[in-house]
Amino acid sequence: MTAEKIIIIPARYASSRYPGKPLVTLQGATGEKRSLIERSWRAACSVPEADAVYVATDDMRIAEAAESFGAQVVMTDVVCANGTERCADALSRLNLDPRVVVNLQGDAPLTPPWFVSALIAAVDAGAMMATPVLRLTPQTHARFLEDRKAGRVGGTTAVMDAQGKALYFSKEVLPYTGKRYGAQDQVPAFHHVGVYAYTPTALRAYMAAGACLLEELEGLEQLRFLYHGLPVTCVEVDADGREFWELNNPEDVARIETVLKREGLE
Repeated sequence: MTAEKIIIIPARYASSRYPGKPLVTLQGATGEKRSLIERSWRAACSVPEADAVYVATDDMRIAEAAESFGAQVVMTDVVCANGTERCADALSRLNLDPRVVVNLQGDAPLTPPWFVSALIAAVDAGAMMATPVLRLTPQTHARFLEDRKAGRVGGTTAVMDAQGKALYFSKEVLPYTGKRYGAQDQVPAFHHVGVYAYTPTALRAYMAAGACLLEELEGLEQLRFLYHGLPVTCVEVDADGREFWELNNPEDVARIETVLKREGLE
């Protein structure tokens, strides 16, 4: 089978913060409820460059739900520690030799297709691994701060060098500015969007490197690349008026449903 550019959606049931999250239902603009994993799969299927889309899981409940709406499923090892490891495991089980592997995490149903297209283009241009960053709006920046003040782990921020290579990722709001921003202000902080595109070589290097302390402390898989000196290319993307938010906590369900309804997404 020829599939040069594939998307893998890693999904696990036993989330420490939100068990069963992939099967949580979200109501869209028409009133129809679809599971988080189905909405993430639909987002992946809308990427024009994708030759194939797979759901990768170790849980039969998720596998059966995914197959019920037509997804191709790859069963993976229960010991996979994060989405990147699950993508690497899934790739090893597929009879494929793609040029680009995209990890579209199963908690990001609002991911616009052009975010993924931009990552695929970056890998085609020579990046080993690429991930999107989105400049925070004043409203989103305030929401990040509110989550941290309330003790909730919300979105992730990214700090880059002058060439767009990642310096650090954190669940804290970085860089610290001590400011609240008005509607017309440009916020000097970036939301890291949880999507990754890798070469198969980068995935193998990630697995060979093994887990690192920073990745375990922050709970951010991409820090393994930085810790071991593997470059991460951050691609700044434009939401083009669409609001992006991941489902990290139960409180995010209402936020995402509001966006689905406002944007007319079924």
